[in-house]
Amino acid sequence: MTDIAAKTVTVTDTRKTGRLALLSEFWAYFSENKGAVAGLVVFVFVILIAIFADVVAPFQPQEQYRDAFLKPPFWQEGADPRFILGTDAVGRDILSRLIYGSRYSLFIGVIVVTISLLLGVTIGLLTGFFRGAFDAAVMRVMDVFLSFPSLLLALVLVALLGPSLTNAMIAIALIQQPHYVRLTRAAVMAEMGKDYVAAAKVSGVGKIRLMFVTILPNCMGPLIVQAALSFSGAILDAAALGFLGMGAQPPTPEWGTMLADAREYVTRAWWVVTMPGLAILITVLAINLMGDGLRDALDPRLRRS
Repeated sequence: MTDIAAKTVTVTDTRKTGRLALLSEFWAYFSENKGAVAGLVVFVFVILIAIFADVVAPFQPQEQYRDAFLKPPFWQEGADPRFILGTDAVGRDILSRLIYGSRYSLFIGVIVVTISLLLGVTIGLLTGFFRGAFDAAVMRVMDVFLSFPSLLLALVLVALLGPSLTNAMIAIALIQQPHYVRLTRAAVMAEMGKDYVAAAKVSGVGKIRLMFVTILPNCMGPLIVQAALSFSGAILDAAALGFLGMGAQPPTPEWGTMLADAREYVTRAWWVVTMPGLAILITVLAINLMGDGLRDALDPRLRRS
């Protein structure tokens, strides 16, 4: 008989492991949502515009040209070629003010989300972990916050604190944090009954470490999605407060304040209102689309097969 030599085949596992594998899986699900990818591209573009505003803006946002009041965009008759999107009532370049205004909008979103996320997650962890009378008292306070229209409550808070961009951000952060409290509390309550939490308790893990190191990382999925949606909500609320004169004050090139300055020129200079409105619309829409993609990628129940 002929001896058949057995051949040993070495198979190398080329699959990605660890954080790189998680990131690849996340992007695979996120990229299935084409609207989310488009939103991400627009959002990154806005971030780059804000970072490099000093380079890309053709003029300074406060610079006035006395010979160019209410000049239309370049494609209309009577336009000044220096000003691509036209000028406002005091001769300031609208494009430059929109570019610098993106800094304020992104800054507002980052500060508001950071404050509300830190407060809401901390309070939600405590209520979900300790429960009892403390939980009941805190949740009734959150219910009171949620029972008021958010913009109305923000207006009341800003009226008490005084109209300014800083006070507007504080007010918006306070009205947004109940959403984080409720989300965190629900997630913590769902995690508390799982085996890994019981094992950590048996091994003698302290309460602070158990809350912030063991349980919190497993609750981050819905919080990340809420943060993305809150970012767009913060931009909208800040623009609304600025439009009502309770947020950023003139001559700050904040988009809501630009809308407020342009109210009396709506009928004869449409561009002074339309351009800031489009900037708000496009940015908020991009962030909401991105948040929808984050929800699909981070929630296993919503992942597309």
